[in-house]
Amino acid sequence: MSKNLSELSGRKGLQDNLFDRMGKLAEHDGAPSKQELDELAEEFLIGASTTYGATTFYDFLKPENKGKKAYVCNGTACVCAGTQEKVKEVLGKHLEAHEIGHMTCLGRCHENAAFNYDNQNYSGGALNEIESILATKNGTQDDYAVKAHGKAILTAEFTNIDHYYASFKAALKRDSGEVLEEIKTSNVRGRGGAGFPMGLKLGFCRETENDTKFIICNADEGDPGAYSDRYLLEQQPHSVLYGMLIAGYVTHANWGVLYIRAEYPDAARIVQNEIDALRASGLIGENIDGSGFTFDFKIIRAQGSYICGEETALINSIEGQRPEVRVRPPYPAQKGLFNKPTIVNNVETLASLHFIIENGGSAWKAIGTERSSGTKLVCLDSFFNNPGIYEVEMGTPLKTIVNELGGGFKSPVKAMQIGGPLGGLVPISAIDDLTLDFESFSNNGFLLGHASVICIPETMPIIDFLEHLFDFAAYESCGKCFPCRLGTKRGHELLKKANTSDYKINQKLFEDLLNTLEQGSLCAHGGGIPLPVKNAMHYFEDEMKHYFN
Repeated sequence: MSKNLSELSGRKGLQDNLFDRMGKLAEHDGAPSKQELDELAEEFLIGASTTYGATTFYDFLKPENKGKKAYVCNGTACVCAGTQEKVKEVLGKHLEAHEIGHMTCLGRCHENAAFNYDNQNYSGGALNEIESILATKNGTQDDYAVKAHGKAILTAEFTNIDHYYASFKAALKRDSGEVLEEIKTSNVRGRGGAGFPMGLKLGFCRETENDTKFIICNADEGDPGAYSDRYLLEQQPHSVLYGMLIAGYVTHANWGVLYIRAEYPDAARIVQNEIDALRASGLIGENIDGSGFTFDFKIIRAQGSYICGEETALINSIEGQRPEVRVRPPYPAQKGLFNKPTIVNNVETLASLHFIIENGGSAWKAIGTERSSGTKLVCLDSFFNNPGIYEVEMGTPLKTIVNELGGGFKSPVKAMQIGGPLGGLVPISAIDDLTLDFESFSNNGFLLGHASVICIPETMPIIDFLEHLFDFAAYESCGKCFPCRLGTKRGHELLKKANTSDYKINQKLFEDLLNTLEQGSLCAHGGGIPLPVKNAMHYFEDEMKHYFN
């Protein structure tokens, strides 16, 4: 991280944002020109190498993106479903090869066959209407089940702005420290994967003195198989905006940034419309409801990079720097965006605050387990008879989710990857042993993470899955640290060579590689990839031993 670049990027304020400008320059033909980047660098008083180095990192800003018209989803859920070769084939009949790119997970995991054309997402049976889609460019709203098992909190029906924000207005009349104590009492933990107590993080930022602070909503939901954040942004946007307002009030922050992934074009449009509605209702802006609290929102469109889900890489991205992970300390709560105190929370974490503020922290704490309180959204992919999003209380047996809510599997499944690419590989035999909470998964050698579920069919060799996983990890590495940058690539090369030839991997060297990734990586990207690999080596030893000596 360059502290000077952070300061220069923030010199013109959040509204005139360097990264936002880079994205707008790419709208015409897919990537900014060198001349445009040079002019941008001069305007922001930074080197041309900075603007060039940053833009060439992202899928949708790099020069290779010029001229792309369609993007095929290559997320793990679609890969496991085996639908994407046909998508490429059909698109290839209407478009030139150089006009087709890739997107990593469009959040259409419930029905697969996902692709993007002209900034609109399609999936399921849309491929059968390809000629009409290419001619009209009309997007299609997908349909998936959304149900609550127990109390509906995150999935409760939205009423109207006046009713929904009444508790926010009431909170503005209370001391902000008291409001923070309600959040601490709830023990709500981060839903993005880390599980860190939200109240503690907010407290750290509150205690840091600075006239400028930021609340960032990490809406870069890059975990293949996860689409709960998309659901909240598109169908429950006020739960997220409300949560950001409360987070701003208790930390004394005046700006909320929604970093929304490019793969979710509808989400950005919907959220902006609701921000405009809040402004019209007098719920954002200067001196909200006469409270002295000022807060406003800015949407930043991400440009295609999984690593931006890591909070410090995300901050670098907003600043227009290459999205590399920062060394900590200092932590973002003390020194984050533009070197100012910053809170980064994921979508679902922020969405939980409405219930907590309206009903009190104890009401949330009474749901779930002692250490994993509240409810959790679970995403089920297309291998289930009842795919969709289910809100369950923490501590719900996994077998209840799989067999009762999901209705079991449509076809034989050998394992489930739960929690995204860094999540554990759960064999079917372990379903009865797990409950949906942080402790159960950790104690059994897995990771709850985002609680997305991707099924691996019995027909798919585990080595194929691991090769895909390492390919994803290598491609999406930020490159900051050697263990991740080199280790993920070496892992992919070893598995691919063993899978396509008579080559046998030296098991001791492979284990050393995994341990180096786990212990030496700067962030959870490199450090987390070994978990599903070790699970595979343990639970599918008979299948994997043929590739090792």
